Amino acid sequence: MQREIFLSVVIPAYKEEHRIGATLEALDSYLRKQTFPYEILVVNDGSTDGTAVAVRRYEQKVKGLRLIDNKENHGKGFVVRQGMLAAQGKYRLFMDADNSVSIEYFSRFLPYFSQGYDVIIASLEVPGAQVHEKGGWYRRFFGHYSKYLIRALTVWEVRDSQRGFKVFSEKAAQDIFPLQTLTGWGFDFEVLMLAKKLGYKIKELPVEWNNAGESKVNAKAYLTTLGDLLHVKKNMVLGRYERQQRKT
Repeated sequence: MQREIFLSVVIPAYKEEHRIGATLEALDSYLRKQTFPYEILVVNDGSTDGTAVAVRRYEQKVKGLRLIDNKENHGKGFVVRQGMLAAQGKYRLFMDADNSVSIEYFSRFLPYFSQGYDVIIASLEVPGAQVHEKGGWYRRFFGHYSKYLIRALTVWEVRDSQRGFKVFSEKAAQDIFPLQTLTGWGFDFEVLMLAKKLGYKIKELPVEWNNAGESKVNAKAYLTTLGDLLHVKKNMVLGRYERQQRKT
């Protein structure tokens, strides 16, 4: 009899043919040492390179690996939601394809669920965090100041909503992600705002973050995210999330 999946790892991937292999190998190295059953879901966001082919090469090598292969590009928020709802794990983690936060942090995050938390997120804004940044100056500038605006309009207690390493309990994931409306970069603060709105407890923990300087987040993405932020605030004010919740 097959055991119930304990951990689902969801990886959104867009044009990641050169980096996804190393990330899958890192995941495989860590997860094979664990005693719990797991799955790895790579959700291809309509990549025009060889991302899907690269993942399929690892399907026989990496235990529990599954590819969700979208033929069209929808946005990071869309494919994260798709993966989190397709996942079957008791705990559901989404992480970036560049492995900027090591999967090994899951072991540090897990005990907090037994302390009553429902959503555990990586952060660069709490004591103990380490940043190895090779990105452009605009990332540091806009990233620093945009955090205060995001906090003011969504969840003030969360100091860093945008790290691509977040773990949800099964129940939290099933309640939150069907209500998510954003398909782009701003989905992170939307799902955290929804978590708080639904009464789920969020824990922010420090991590070591390694940015290789190849991020797809450019200066234009910050302007798009500002629009997303206003969209979320408008939804909150007009009560759209409540109406959507009643429909689900």
